[in-house]
Amino acid sequence: MDVREPHRFDVSIKEAKEIQDRLRRRVLLEAPKRDFRLVAGVDAGFPGPRTCRSGGKGNARAGVVLIDTLTMNTVEEAVAEDACRFPYIPGYLSFREGPVILKAFRKLKNLPDLVVFDAQGIAHPRGLGLASHLGVILDIPSIGCAKSRLVGEYREPAKKRGSISNLHFEGKEVGKVLRTRDGVKPVFVSPGHRMDCEAAARIILTLAVKYRLPEPTRRAHILVSCR
Repeated sequence: MDVREPHRFDVSIKEAKEIQDRLRRRVLLEAPKRDFRLVAGVDAGFPGPRTCRSGGKGNARAGVVLIDTLTMNTVEEAVAEDACRFPYIPGYLSFREGPVILKAFRKLKNLPDLVVFDAQGIAHPRGLGLASHLGVILDIPSIGCAKSRLVGEYREPAKKRGSISNLHFEGKEVGKVLRTRDGVKPVFVSPGHRMDCEAAARIILTLAVKYRLPEPTRRAHILVSCR
């Protein structure tokens, strides 16, 4: 894939906030007009020294797994490593993980129809989590599917698979709290870019065929952890 970085990632907190404020105006919240066959799952980790994993310098690793949703077979995988350019600061994850994720995307031969991130979309203090930030850069429909809440209030959904509740932040709906397995902790789904809340939750439930996490990001996590 031809992927360009429209801005620097090794910036100050003030510059990072200005970039987020600028890019969030480009986020499109809309119902998708077609089905998605090739879905990419993205995850990033820090396999180096403990200092990097806890927020210091070191290497970051990202994995992208492309799945054919008709067969649920893996079509393509890509792994990349890069130096951490930004410290760990809640709300600014995209500046820490973005460069290595984009580096992994450059290795893909196929263009995804949709990207699912193990991260937040618009359910973010400034409305631009990792899934929204990189969704805008890639200009591909994107969804954030996180294992925990970053912002917002919600009611616990019922225990049955498919149960759902709304996630609200500052008076607006920013996502869904979705139970993907009976009696298992829910996931926090929010639209990234070119997506809306209802479609995002419906797609994630379809992709979570056996486990709590959707297959694309689950496989991406395994890929990053095993290399």
